[in-house]
Amino acid sequence: MAQTMTNDRKTIFPLGPHPLPPHPCGVNFAATDQNTMHTVPHRLLDDGPLQPDAFTAAMTQWIVNHHVKPEFIESDRRRREALARQGLVDPSRSRLPTADKTKKGNWAEILLAEYVAASCGAQLPVYRLRYNPNVDQSMKGDDVLAFDLDSDPARVLVGEAKFRTTPNKQVVEDLVGALVKSHSANIPASLQFVADMLFEARNNELGSKVASCNALFAQGRLQLDYVGLLVSSRDAHLHVQRNAKSSISRLAVISLGLGDPEGIVTASYAGARGLV
Repeated sequence: MAQTMTNDRKTIFPLGPHPLPPHPCGVNFAATDQNTMHTVPHRLLDDGPLQPDAFTAAMTQWIVNHHVKPEFIESDRRRREALARQGLVDPSRSRLPTADKTKKGNWAEILLAEYVAASCGAQLPVYRLRYNPNVDQSMKGDDVLAFDLDSDPARVLVGEAKFRTTPNKQVVEDLVGALVKSHSANIPASLQFVADMLFEARNNELGSKVASCNALFAQGRLQLDYVGLLVSSRDAHLHVQRNAKSSISRLAVISLGLGDPEGIVTASYAGARGLV
């Protein structure tokens, strides 16, 4: 597939260009755009420029942003201090996941959301992980929904993220399969959830724009793009290159190979717990 140029930088359909510094992904990852053996657009991210402490700090803040409303951080702090003055330990559950599988899955999901927003100039109007009723279980619905509703046509990006310490063929097939399933269902499963949360927050204007995507789709005026992310070891790109295949035209896969993927996840959550 031919690549296009935006501001003299390569883009990969349907992604925009790799983010520039000072965005953490621009600072810490190099990007190579290619096609898989089955002609699926593939953006390979590698950690050659990685600054571990700086990237962990960025992920730490994103983890907090995606999981916890700012007002809850302050109210939780006051509660803990009040209990401590009485010699008591706060019995409340953490607002961050403690289950290893959930932490890894959320980490990849958060990274994909922030990457897509920066690459495509899209909005993340709702941090959906803030609404998870059980923080130690994966949340149902689309991993990522990002919106560019001022474009013509209006655009919604649907994302699916996977984390594996060791990559394999199956995880690539599961990643692409989830995006294909979403495509087959037409309207993204979480679209109404996003609209409802915006209305609940009294952001009625944006809520109405998101809700109107249903009508735009019926009129053939909504562009749906699909992006998958596999986070794993440095062999991740090889498995994507060999095994990612789909007949969907507006679908791309990102692979991120890290020297110590589990270590970065652990460090990111350790930092996040210090902030909440």
